[in-house]
Amino acid sequence: MQILYTKSLITSIIILLLMEDPVLKPQVEVVIDASINVTSQESHAHPIPISNPSQSYILTRLHAGYFRISISLGAQALLWKILSKPTDESQAFQQVFHMISSTAFHLLWCLALLVLITLSMLYILRCYFHFHLVKAEFLHHIGVNFLYAPWISWLLMLQSAPLIRPKSNTYLVLWLVFAIPILVLDIKIYGQWFTTEKRFLSMMANPTSQISVLGNLVGAQGAAQMGWKESAIFMFSLGMAHYLVLFVTLYQRLPGGNHFPVMLRPAFFLFIVAPSMASLAWSSISGAFDTSSQMLFFLSLFLFMSLACRPTLFKKSIKRFHVAWWAFSFPLTFLALASVEYAKEVKGHIAPAMTLVLLILCVPVFMGLMLLTAHNSNRLLREYDPSLSSLNELRKTATKPEIAVDK
Repeated sequence: MQILYTKSLITSIIILLLMEDPVLKPQVEVVIDASINVTSQESHAHPIPISNPSQSYILTRLHAGYFRISISLGAQALLWKILSKPTDESQAFQQVFHMISSTAFHLLWCLALLVLITLSMLYILRCYFHFHLVKAEFLHHIGVNFLYAPWISWLLMLQSAPLIRPKSNTYLVLWLVFAIPILVLDIKIYGQWFTTEKRFLSMMANPTSQISVLGNLVGAQGAAQMGWKESAIFMFSLGMAHYLVLFVTLYQRLPGGNHFPVMLRPAFFLFIVAPSMASLAWSSISGAFDTSSQMLFFLSLFLFMSLACRPTLFKKSIKRFHVAWWAFSFPLTFLALASVEYAKEVKGHIAPAMTLVLLILCVPVFMGLMLLTAHNSNRLLREYDPSLSSLNELRKTATKPEIAVDK
C-alpha cells in the first residue's frame, strides 16, 4: 500500500515539474462556452470571469426595423384623433365614431408614447455600446431605410398629440428636432443614389426604400400644420421627386430587388404609403383635398387592390411571426386616413362607404398584430433575422461568450 502511494506521489511531482517548465508548457487556448454549467466546487476553486451574454442580448438584436411598431401605433393614434374631431357632417360612420369616448384615443396615444420611448432608449443604448452594429445598418441596403423610422414615429406622435397645438413654440421646436435628422439622411442617402457607384439606386432600390419618402411627406404635413408653407413644399417636392424615380425603378425589377428576403414581403404594402401620405400632405399644404390629393389617393387605392388580389405573394412570409408583419398595419392606416379626408370633401354615399370598409380593415389588422406581438414576444428578438442577414455575424461577434485562458 505504501509502495503504491509512493509511486503515485512521485508521478504527481513529475507532472507538476513538467507543467512549471516554460519550455515544456504548451500554450493552450481554451474556449469556454457560457452555456456550460460549471459546478460550484470548480467555480470556487478556479474562478473564471465569464461574460453574461444576456446583458447585450437585446441591444445587439434590436435594429431600427422594430420602429415599424411605433409607426403603426402613431398612425392609429392620428387616425383616432381625426375621427374624434367634431364635424357638421351627418354621415353615419362619423356619428358612430363620435359616440366613442375620447378616452380610447388618449389611451392609444399614451400606449404609443410608452412604446416609442422604450424603443428609443434601447436604441440609444445600442448606439452607445454597439455602434459598429448601427454603422452596419447604415451600410446595409435594407437596414439603412429603417433609420428613418424613429423620426417618422416621433413626428406622428407630435401630430397626434392631444395637448400640443400646431402653432405653439413647443410644436415648432419638436418638429425641428425630428425633421432635421430626416433631411440629414436625405442628403447622405439620396446623394449616394446618383453619385456612389456601388450604391446606385438601381442596385440599392427595394420596397423598404419608400420609408425615406414617407419621412419627407410626414415632415411636410407637420410643417404645413405649423403654417410653414415653404418648408412644407420643400419637403413634399423632395419626397415626391425621389418617390417617382423609386417607383419606376422598383417597377423595372432591377438587380436591387433580387436581394430582398422573402420574410420581408409584407413591405410590399409600403407601395400604398407614399401616395396615401402624399395626398394628406398636399391637402394640408393646399388647404383642401383637391384634385391632386384625390389623384394620389386613387393611386394608393389601386395599388392596395393590386396587392389584395395576390395573397399568394405573402404566403411564405406569414408562416412564422416576424416584426415585418407590422408593415401590413400602418400602410392600411394611412390609406384609411386619406379616405377619411376624401369622404369629407366628396358628397354622396360611395365615399363614406369606402371609408368605412377601409376602417373595418385597418383597425382589426392593427388589433390582431398587437395580440400576435404580445403572444409571440419571445420571438421578437430572434437569433437570426433574415431581414438583416449580413449583420448576424456581427451580432454573434458582439455577444460571443468566449474567453481565452492560458494554462
